[in-house]
Amino acid sequence: MNELKSKKMINNSEYEILKLLKRSILLSSKEIHDGLKFDISYATVKRILTKLIADNLISVEGKGKATRYFISKFYALIFAIDLDEYFLNDINERNIIENFNFKLLDSIFPKAEIFTLEELKFLKSLHDKYLNNIATLSNTLYKRDLERLGIDLSWKSSQIEGNTYSLLETEQLLKEKIAATGKQKEEAIMLLNHKSTLDYILDSPNYFLKLDTKKVIEVHSLLVDGLDVEKNLRKRTIGITGTNYKPLDNEHQVKEAIEATCSLVNSKENIFEKAIIILVLLSYIQAFEDGNKRTARLMSNAVLISNNYCPISFRTVDSINYKKAMLIFYEQNNISAFKKIFMEQYEFAVNTYFQ
Repeated sequence: MNELKSKKMINNSEYEILKLLKRSILLSSKEIHDGLKFDISYATVKRILTKLIADNLISVEGKGKATRYFISKFYALIFAIDLDEYFLNDINERNIIENFNFKLLDSIFPKAEIFTLEELKFLKSLHDKYLNNIATLSNTLYKRDLERLGIDLSWKSSQIEGNTYSLLETEQLLKEKIAATGKQKEEAIMLLNHKSTLDYILDSPNYFLKLDTKKVIEVHSLLVDGLDVEKNLRKRTIGITGTNYKPLDNEHQVKEAIEATCSLVNSKENIFEKAIIILVLLSYIQAFEDGNKRTARLMSNAVLISNNYCPISFRTVDSINYKKAMLIFYEQNNISAFKKIFMEQYEFAVNTYFQ
């Protein structure tokens, strides 16, 4: 992934400037330069400030000599967090946001610019490539790759949830309806449900141009059909393994959160923002007793497919890193690690399928 590999986490100079701004309310560029405890030119400080503004990490007010810089209100959402460093601390040693944050729905995500201009340019180039690819692809080849993507998605999405089928076993199950020996029946059902749910989305893509609670419940019901899982919005409290984050425990609030999430996604214009918001928030809300992340991945793909964007199989994502990125969002309401996964997987999908 050449373009993304060159984009590192926040470098030392940027980090020190952000630390300085976090300790103060408003600072001029000169005050920032003078406050740094290492040798750096004033011109370099100005360039860094311009980049941090473009990345939505800091904001600015005033003009000319009255210009002052301060931490953006969206800093916590998009500031880069290193996965390995974050999880050096044990679950009970991490300073986390334990309860559901309604501000994500009513004030943070509605005004946040999740992707930088550079990231949006990169994603748009991938989308343009996808459109060019499918424009010259025969219907037979298009359906072949769509089937391949569906198998990969069914396998990886299930593997993230603990399913032990291999990719080859998944292919045999979905193509020939032959279950792998020594596996639980529920594992086969989970995989078959993924494929049938994706087919449901593909058969009526325009249905998902506008989201609502009913459609989220429908997708979840298809994914858990035949499994010992309640199909409606949950009515009891649940916990999440590996974190002290506590999802909503009131069924009315759960429903309100889903409704607000769908309205939020519908209000966004950028398709990539729509897709990643539904992906993280459905997992965060935990509206169902089980199958939340599976539902989130399929709903995110429903957004992409309905808007003629390339669907994502998540085939190369590391399952542990996926879960860690999700835990960081649960505990810090920070999307940076998950955004990196989303962009990597979108790039993989465009460069792997529909060629």
